Parts: sequence; C-alpha cells; structure tokens
Amino acid sequence: MKNIAFYIASRYLLAKKGSTAVTFITWLAIGAMTVAVTAMFVIISVFSGLEDLNKDLISNLHADLTIKSNSGKTIKDLNKVNQILKSNPEIKSFSRIIEEKVYISYNGKGDIAFLRGVDSAYTKVNPINKDVFYGSYPGFEYSNEVLMENSLDNRLSIPVDSNRDYATVFMPKPGTGMINKEEDIYNKKDIIVTGVFPGKDQLDNYIISPIELTEELLSLPKNSAYQIVIKLNNPENADLVKDRLLSSLGKNIEVKTKEEENAAFWKMINTEKLFIYLIFALVIFITTFNLAGAIIILQLDKKEQAKSLISMGLPLIQLRKMYFYTGVLIVVCGIISGVILGTVLCYFQLYSGFFKANETLPFPVKIVGKNYFIVAITASLFGFIISWVFSKISKEYITKN
Repeated sequence: MKNIAFYIASRYLLAKKGSTAVTFITWLAIGAMTVAVTAMFVIISVFSGLEDLNKDLISNLHADLTIKSNSGKTIKDLNKVNQILKSNPEIKSFSRIIEEKVYISYNGKGDIAFLRGVDSAYTKVNPINKDVFYGSYPGFEYSNEVLMENSLDNRLSIPVDSNRDYATVFMPKPGTGMINKEEDIYNKKDIIVTGVFPGKDQLDNYIISPIELTEELLSLPKNSAYQIVIKLNNPENADLVKDRLLSSLGKNIEVKTKEEENAAFWKMINTEKLFIYLIFALVIFITTFNLAGAIIILQLDKKEQAKSLISMGLPLIQLRKMYFYTGVLIVVCGIISGVILGTVLCYFQLYSGFFKANETLPFPVKIVGKNYFIVAITASLFGFIISWVFSKISKEYITKN
C-alpha cells in the first residue's frame, strides 16, 4: 500500500489511456516541457560560451593586475614600486604604460585616437604582438615607430612600414597664459606605422607606441608611468597578490584586478544573462499549464476508476498522490529528454559551428555542470508546484453523479 500511488501513476503514464485525447494531452505536456527545457539549456550554454569569448576578446585590454596612482595620473616613487614588484615571486612580469587621447593627421585626414605608450616588456604581459596580421610589432629602436588598430589605419589610409610616409600626432599642452605661437598649443611628433592589429571592439582607435613617445608628447620625465600592468604566474591568486601589494605599496597606490577593471562590462553581461534566465523561466512556467491540463483531463477520464478505488477503501490522500506523481513523472520525463536534446544540440554546435553570429563567427557554446542544475531546478520547481495544486481533488467530486 505504501507505493500504490506511485505504481498507479506510472501505469497511467505508460499504459494505453482509455481516451485518445488523454494520451495526446499527456504527450503534449511532455513534449512542451522538453522543448522549453531544451531551449533554456541551449541559451544558458550559449551565454556561458559568450563569457569565455568575451574574456578572450579583452585579454589584451587589461592585465591580471593594474597599478594606478590615487593622487594624480603619474605614479610616484616608481623606483620603490619597481623594487617591490621585482621581489614578489607571484609576479611573472610587469610593464609601464602611459595612455592619453591624441589627434592624428595624415594627408589631410584626421581622427581622435588613444595613444598607449608601453615599454619593451609589454608583450610579456599582454601578447598583442601575436595579433599583428600585417606588418610587424615595433622594434623599440626608434620612439616614433607605432602599431595601429586596423580600422583607424584604414580610415586614414596610412601606408604600413613605409619610411617615406609619416603621420603626425598632436598632444595638447597643459597650462595657462597667452598663446603666442603654434608650439604653445600642442606638442606634435611624426610617426611611422610598422604594423596593424584588429581592435576586436575593445581596442578600437588605439595606437601602441614606445613609452618614450608619450613621455615626449606629454613633457614627462623619463621612466614615468600612468599605470603598471602585471602578469601573474597564477592568475587565480590575483586577489591575494592584490592585498599583499596594497599593504606594501601604501595608500597612494590603487591596485585592480582584471575583473574590477571590467566591472561595468561584466555587470552588463550578468544582467543580460539574468534577464534571459527570467524570460525562459517564464516560458517554462507557462508551459507547465499544459501539465495542469493533462492532470485535469486524466481526472475526468479516470473518474469512474477513482470512484471504485475510493469505494474499496483507498484513502483520498493516496488518490491525490496518484495525480501528483503523474504530474511529477511528466515533468521528469520532460527534463531528462530536454537536457539530453539540449546537450546533443550543444555538441553539434561545438563540432560543426553550424549556427553563426556573423559570416565567420559561430555562436560560442560551453557545457558546464551548473547549467544542468539551473535548468532542472527551475523546471522541477514550477512543475512540482503545478502538479501539487491540481492534484488537490475533493472526495465530493469523485463520489457525486
């Protein structure tokens, strides 16, 4: 008697129903749950893949750790900072950066760009030299050799690696007083583009130059820095290394991890992921009303059998459990078939790249264990609640004519 409710519920689900309509409604409920679970699993897996893709896209924009000054742009006591960084065994390499907006002009065309001055160790922190697809990375032999983002170079039509074609960058001078000549307004320097790289939407309009060029344009002393970017031996220890650096560098220094540097970006991604989850949770909730219809139709179809069971002494609570277990079995079948189908679709996309975001980029997909858990819990929660609510049949409904 202990498992009779579950046994009868399984027979209701698997055995041939007395009515074709009941069979149709039951399998419709399973199919609807399967489709909803599949869609939710696939979409969440795509967002997991997008997270990894975005990490790759911004990998050359921010390092594992970034050091800045809290008081002014230029880092003070740079020698002390260098000594502390060199003595830290967790730090693999580090590089000085000075970044400012400039105006660049060539052959009557001009544009606003970001000039990022870096030292020769920069590629050990951010290997942007591997992204150069035309020309070469600056050799740092001359301060006016630069690497330029592809779309900026195309707009200005600057020849690459040409000793005869120079572009000019202009940096406004700070200060007050009367302007008597052109040199009082800005510093300028002729530059040669040695190579181009793709900006990947994160480094659009960027020019990578030796740090000596930015020091000259900004009239800064040698060995200056706005930032110091750090590559760690183990990026997972970023928070631990950050705390140690803050305690040793003092209050005037600010240290940020890669995630903190991209806080607004990741907040946007997580917000989009949350809204997508809520939308598909609502889809699953609406889908469960097919389950409610299946339970109601089953109650109508099996009313005479239920009356017989009550007459034979079956407790009403067992009868309610029968309908509840029937709903649970429909939900479980829908979840299992949904995650299996979703997994198959994800692996198909991983190996074939059939569905594309654009002409060259397939939708990224990443299958992780927590996605199975999220989808199963969401579908189970709504399905079990609906099954419990619509299984609350009364004895009067069964016994009355």
